[in-house]
Amino acid sequence: MRQAWDKFKENTTVHRLVALCLIILVLYVARSMMNTILLTFIFTYLIVHLIRFTQKKIPSLPAQVIVVLAYLLVIALIYFAITIYVPILIKQIIKMSHSLIKFYQSDDMNWVSRYLSHYISNSEITTQAKHGVTILVHALTNFGTLTIAFFMSLIMSFFYTIELNSMTEFSHTFLQSRHLSWLFEDVAYFGNKFVNTFGVVLEAQFFIALCNTAMTMICLIIMRMPQIIALGLMVFILSLIPVAGVIISLIPLSLVAYSVGGLRYVIYIFIVIMIIHAIEAYILNPKFMASKTELPIFYTFVVLLVGEHFLGTWGLIVGVPIFTFLLDILGVKSVKKKKPQILKIEDKK
Repeated sequence: MRQAWDKFKENTTVHRLVALCLIILVLYVARSMMNTILLTFIFTYLIVHLIRFTQKKIPSLPAQVIVVLAYLLVIALIYFAITIYVPILIKQIIKMSHSLIKFYQSDDMNWVSRYLSHYISNSEITTQAKHGVTILVHALTNFGTLTIAFFMSLIMSFFYTIELNSMTEFSHTFLQSRHLSWLFEDVAYFGNKFVNTFGVVLEAQFFIALCNTAMTMICLIIMRMPQIIALGLMVFILSLIPVAGVIISLIPLSLVAYSVGGLRYVIYIFIVIMIIHAIEAYILNPKFMASKTELPIFYTFVVLLVGEHFLGTWGLIVGVPIFTFLLDILGVKSVKKKKPQILKIEDKK
């Protein structure tokens, strides 16, 4: 028995596979906390990178000062967003809803109104009303859950980054375990891989989303479209979905454009989205991804479909980073190492 255990520990491939299965099992059991886990990782990743970047410019500045200033800035932004921009956003969403209702009530859309009237008149109104209330309650519950997860993630990432050096030193003590050092080494190995690949892809997609949003909003301003802030926020959120996000944003943009300028504006929106999609595909993706995390469009859509099936909305955002992480650990397509790593572990052959 002891000999079999020693052989198991010496076989790096086997015990890393076991460690990976254990990590997946733990994440599956904790799937109800996935919002908090992913948001905590994203906030921590961004703050740690901010610490590294700032200390390169100002080496004498303590990490704790950077963390406190960063979170004070985040709190200030949240306050201004709630008190100033959220009311504006709500007003613009209401106006946009009224524009869409006006669009559907126009003479050009009479056939839609007649179809809907026929459908409603032949359905059970009570059942439809109950279904609508259920959807509304579900949406409000999800919003409340996500809000709690957001603030819990901020708190957890704050305590992690404020004690970053202590966290790293304490985590190293697990590697000295007499019985399970192999397991903690494997966890650290996968953790470093995950931070590397996940961080690279997510960071690149975030910058791509910012560029897409900026270009789209400039075009919308030139076209004198209404509710620029609401449309810009929608474009930014959808742009976090690789490839498909830009295409999905075409539908609501086209509806608003038709309500403003008719078919001519819809054609303009199609041209704008095609140009922005071309810029993303041939300029932004090669630049930000550095030609090391690009996937064919077919693979991207398959990953998005599978990710949405297993992880819901989060799967659309983190599906590609997770798939890239799996490609990296399988040795199919590696990503260049980026600092900081969780723990420095030598890669055993």
